[in-house]
Amino acid sequence: MFMISLPPAFIERMSRILGNESEAFFEALNSTSPATIRLNPAKNVYPLPFSELIDRQVAWCPEAYYLKERPVYTLDPYLHGGAYYVQEASSMFLQTALRQIAEDKPLRVLDLCAAPGGKSTLLAANLPAGSLLISNEVIKSRASILKENIIKWGYDNVVVTNSDPSRFSGMKGAFDIILVDAPCSGEGMFRKDEKAIEEWSENNLRLCEERQKRIISDIWDALAPEGYLVYSTCTYNPGENEDMLTWILDNFTAESIEIRHEYPGITNTPFPRGYHFYPHKSAGEGLFMGVVRKKDGQPFTMKKEKRVSQNAIPKLPADILPLLPDTTNYTPYLAGTTLGIMPSRHAEFIQYLESKVGVIYKGCEIGESVKGTTRPAHSLALFHKLQKQHTTRQEVDLPTALQYLRKEDIRFEAPRGSWILIMYKGIALGWVKEAGNRLNNYYPKEWRIRKF
Repeated sequence: MFMISLPPAFIERMSRILGNESEAFFEALNSTSPATIRLNPAKNVYPLPFSELIDRQVAWCPEAYYLKERPVYTLDPYLHGGAYYVQEASSMFLQTALRQIAEDKPLRVLDLCAAPGGKSTLLAANLPAGSLLISNEVIKSRASILKENIIKWGYDNVVVTNSDPSRFSGMKGAFDIILVDAPCSGEGMFRKDEKAIEEWSENNLRLCEERQKRIISDIWDALAPEGYLVYSTCTYNPGENEDMLTWILDNFTAESIEIRHEYPGITNTPFPRGYHFYPHKSAGEGLFMGVVRKKDGQPFTMKKEKRVSQNAIPKLPADILPLLPDTTNYTPYLAGTTLGIMPSRHAEFIQYLESKVGVIYKGCEIGESVKGTTRPAHSLALFHKLQKQHTTRQEVDLPTALQYLRKEDIRFEAPRGSWILIMYKGIALGWVKEAGNRLNNYYPKEWRIRKF
């Protein structure tokens, strides 16, 4: 019955929990994981990626689609231009939860364990206008991947941080919503990741439960009064799921919140209210999600940090200005030689945030100061508000796009000394510069495609 080698204790527990459904559950673990993508609503993708492979929409996320088979995503320029994100379907249930708890006003949201960026890109695209998302990852190497995916997504309402959860504890009441997609035992990934099976043990379950309690304790004070904690895992273990919600309700002043839905493949737990995704009942991997609302605490008051003087705010270069949206909504900043913009309504909070945690990206980096001139940043090319009509653009075919993404030389006629935006089916990929007898490829070296 079991083609993949599952831990006996896991088999016994899931057989007990699921009863008559257990055989179907274990059969599903031996099946192929569904392939799903979620479109970037700001990139106006047409034609749809893999249009010939699209099967149906994901019921709880209208921008997402199941594919009939898993393509080679790496060789699709749309992916590198941020036209879509490859995300597991169950985790997109966050969109259903968000639409019920997010009031129609600007919010500050913290995605605490954000790498590689699936839930953060979903949040960035779906938060109310004027909101700010703090996308955090504690592990440095994973934070770099998170930053890359946020840049590709192209939104300016995101700050990427690389800090331990405890660093947020002093920011009392700062966030209206905190998402804790908690590090867990990963049982929901068993059919996709053999390493998750190898690392599974009863002792590891207990370690995960203790770590989750520490994380929640660290960030609880940072949640605003009447704010929402969205808690999720990719495991089936009750100790990391329902029991963790019960622990929160027992140890903090909070209430369990219902996520209303009409999707029959989701298993609801009555109290504390939680939502299970099992692969034999819904087309996706294992996931658990629950929402609690904080019922005490004091409103956030920001300690006045030393203000940046008007003289310290850099002037935007004249050749970059036409490429930007209405700059009255943005505050320019200079970090070393990197010039960027961030939403003005959040500039003071972002400055305050930088005094508390490690910020590695904010708003949109638009250029690099080099010998008195400004070299346009790769993130500017992917910025969804880039005023493309003021750029010199070159539409390329698939072979040329892949050459560019491998950071190889490409050739075409271009105005002398110009910066050219490389486009593939209307999606920007990055910059080249005409340099006499050649075009210099400015695609980031560390992002280049290595697959042929």
